[in-house]
Amino acid sequence: MKHVANIVILILVIASSVAVKAQSARSSVNKGVDLYKEKKFVDSEVEFKKGLEKSPSNFQANYNLGDSFYKQGKYEEALKSFSSALSKTNNNELKSKVFHNIGNALLKSDKIKESVGAYINSLKLDPNNEATKYNLSYALNMLKDKNKQNKNDKNNKNNKDNKNNKNNQNQNNQQNKQDQNKNKNDQNKQNKDQQNKDQQNKQQNKDNQNQQQKNQQQNQPQPNKISKQQAEAILNALNNNEQDLQKQLRKAKGSPIKNAKDW
Repeated sequence: MKHVANIVILILVIASSVAVKAQSARSSVNKGVDLYKEKKFVDSEVEFKKGLEKSPSNFQANYNLGDSFYKQGKYEEALKSFSSALSKTNNNELKSKVFHNIGNALLKSDKIKESVGAYINSLKLDPNNEATKYNLSYALNMLKDKNKQNKNDKNNKNNKDNKNNKNNQNQNNQQNKQDQNKNKNDQNKQNKDQQNKDQQNKQQNKDNQNQQQKNQQQNQPQPNKISKQQAEAILNALNNNEQDLQKQLRKAKGSPIKNAKDW
């Protein structure tokens, strides 16, 4: 009997300890709620965390801590607390509220598609919640606008890419045309230079031929010619004598000439 009594006492002590911790956790949560109502969100966060240290499975502490994070703009932390709160209750109405708040945190994080899913889950558990219906409609409109904007951005990007491609093609065509014109001009210049060079060579050859012909003419022996004075001298010599005639002819022509006597 004594042993049984000791066990009973131990159970009572444990139960008492649990009750004390639960009461202390509830006290911290209540204090956090009061601070939250006063919009002292940082202080309320501290109290909700104290409550969770004493009672980690406390749904209200997890849920309210998520609300406190949300009010401070700490949306990632809020999502973690709300997700933790979901596992701490089986009540559909409470779960619907959690999904509603998860949708709000996702919407604030610009995760519009995910927020739509959260609102739908909330309405599955509580189809008559007007606030959730309104938020779902709002999120769907945002999603529609975002999809439209994404489509416009994609079209604008495609148009810009097409324009850039067209500009690049035009630049390439223009460059190719310039290169072709340059090559054509270079070829024309080369042809003209070659023509000038051929013309110069032709003229040079002609000049060389003329000079060669001139040199050949100068080198050819010139026929002997008798000047007027020489002719008169010859006539005078004929009047004088044959000997003088032969002498004059040798001077004039450079070789003796024999003539038959006709007198």
